This record gives sequence, C-alpha cells and structure tokens, in this order.
Amino acid sequence: MKCVICKHGTTEDGKATITLTRGETVIVIKGVPAQVCANCGEEYVDEDTTAGLLRSAEDAASAGVQVEVREYAPA
Repeated sequence: MKCVICKHGTTEDGKATITLTRGETVIVIKGVPAQVCANCGEEYVDEDTTAGLLRSAEDAASAGVQVEVREYAPA
C-alpha cells in the first residue's frame, strides 16, 4: 500500500515496536507484525492485531502493572 504519511513510499511486511500508555501503565510490545513504509518508516498494524494489543494492555492496567516489556505473541 502507499504510505499515507510521506505519500512516496510503499509498505512492506516488517515488525514494529508498539508502546501503549494508560495512566501510570506503560507497555512496550516488540516484534509486532506490521506494514512498514520503505521510505519514511511509518508502521501500520492491522485491525485484529491492534485489538489484541489493546486487550493485552487493558489486562496489564487492570493488574496494576506499571512498566512491562514483552515480545509479541499472537492470541
């Protein structure tokens, strides 16, 4: 797909590191499958993956986690 940020690059399969913050909770998830722009590096994560990441973050926040770094694991 054509990058909507730089308007010049196209995206390729790659991995992203996603940081989610909610209140006092910070979660970093490495190795998330994404489409990455070859020109500017913008990362696009699909809807199903995003939903899983948000559920994971919600669970961590509910458990009282302050900072967590984890490797992506598909649900």
